[in-house]
Amino acid sequence: MSPLLRLWQSPVSRMKLVAGLLLLLAALLYVIATAMEPRHPAWGYVASFAEAAMVGAIADWFAVTALFRHPLGLPIPHTAIIPRSKARIGQNLSTFITTHFLSTPLVLAKLEALDLGGRLANWLRHPANAEAVGQQLTGMARFGVESLHDERVQAFVQAKLINRARKVDLAPICGQVLEMLTRQGKHQAMLDEALIKIDDLLQDDDTRALVADAITAEVRTLRYLGLGKAVGGWSANKFVDGVSAVIAEVANDPEHPLRERFDEHVAEYIDRMKHDPEYRLEVERIVAQLLDHPATTDYLRTLWGELTQWLQDDLDSPDSRIGNRIVRITQGLGDSLAADTAMRTWINEQLMAAAPGMLERYRGQIGKYIAQRVENWESRELVEQMEQSVGKDLQYIRINGTLVGGLVGLVLHALTQLATG
Repeated sequence: MSPLLRLWQSPVSRMKLVAGLLLLLAALLYVIATAMEPRHPAWGYVASFAEAAMVGAIADWFAVTALFRHPLGLPIPHTAIIPRSKARIGQNLSTFITTHFLSTPLVLAKLEALDLGGRLANWLRHPANAEAVGQQLTGMARFGVESLHDERVQAFVQAKLINRARKVDLAPICGQVLEMLTRQGKHQAMLDEALIKIDDLLQDDDTRALVADAITAEVRTLRYLGLGKAVGGWSANKFVDGVSAVIAEVANDPEHPLRERFDEHVAEYIDRMKHDPEYRLEVERIVAQLLDHPATTDYLRTLWGELTQWLQDDLDSPDSRIGNRIVRITQGLGDSLAADTAMRTWINEQLMAAAPGMLERYRGQIGKYIAQRVENWESRELVEQMEQSVGKDLQYIRINGTLVGGLVGLVLHALTQLATG
């Protein structure tokens, strides 16, 4: 692609080329008119027009160029105005934006008119928006889960969890939990459940056989007489039946002495966990042994791997249950907000209450950032950006200057002819 064609593709460059060609046309016309002026007085008017057009074109070219750079590269005073005035431009721009766009009354009025609570509800209710939120959150979750597969992350998290577990004083916590359960009578329900399990276990034939064998092994004299097995079986049945009868008696009597003794033991256990330093140290020792045991480390590592793999498999699936759940929650949140006027009003009130403080806190920082950004902008890049923004209109000034200058020259020549004729 030729340089001329590249210039023609840029709107600013096209207008520069048009303005330059117009100047050349005026110069050519001036040469021709000056040469032809002795042959006819009308060429004087043409020459005056062309001469004034060249003056206007050159003057406006100088003015437009002086905004961005030194004309012809000469360090003429009061040229390259924009590069030399970056700091002042940045400061003025900063003051203008913070004063006219970030003033507290203006922003509060805009927020009040926006009804952000209602807009948020309507936006979340739209299926496409809920889907977009779900995709974004799912992507973030996927990134987080993928990072959890890294051995360094696993080691860090495991160390933090174990260290945290070591610092937790479990004894008083367990005591408080048990105390809460005993107030609600849950411990008696647990006792009933345990008694039922014990009864079921004792009624099992294998358990009866095991009890019979144990009794037979202890009654050696009867075993020598050949009565050990029969006596053992009979004793086992009597033992199991007796225990079952006691269990049934306890189950049917809320005031049974065994229940009272169980209450006493639980209360004593709770008191020891909450107040006994030795018992607390014992619990800490047991926890430390569990955490230091290799089996615990292996179990945590296996559990961690299975959990992260399940999460990753689900998040990678096109029909991710987690992702679909996020979408449903998002859309449901929008529906709930749309139906709840009080909640939308609360959101708007909170924004209105928080906005003044945020504006006062960040307005100065925003203004300072704008000023510094303009001041630190590389001069060539700043000039290019501003030329792309307003350069086309400035080239029209050159064109207009050429035409207006020519017309002024023509009028002045006509007036001169009238005055001298």
